[in-house]
Amino acid sequence: MKNQTFDLQRRLINFAISVMEIVELLPKIYTGTHFKKQLVRSGTAPALLYGEAQAAESRKDFVHKMKIGLKELRESYITLTIILEKPLIKNQKVIVTLNECDELISIFFTSITTAKQNMKKR
Repeated sequence: MKNQTFDLQRRLINFAISVMEIVELLPKIYTGTHFKKQLVRSGTAPALLYGEAQAAESRKDFVHKMKIGLKELRESYITLTIILEKPLIKNQKVIVTLNECDELISIFFTSITTAKQNMKKR
């Protein structure tokens, strides 16, 4: 279990770093600046929220923090999709990061579902 926790934490940190690298590549135009601010917040928040969830005071608190992280990942996914489809930048990193975001969304969703099921069993 410890390895899975560490692996997800590492993936979230790497995702945040990838987001920061993409943000650095965005053009210095109005929309570039807008998406820089949006993406840097939503793309780095899941790693921080996961850290909070690991120290949750209850399962309910854990689920709440993970749900917020999931919302941030979904927001990041849409923002990355817009950046890719516009395109504001042409860089393979956007596609790779978008795919990782999709996988992280699935992991968070599954974790939340499992935690909710475990709450019902008690």
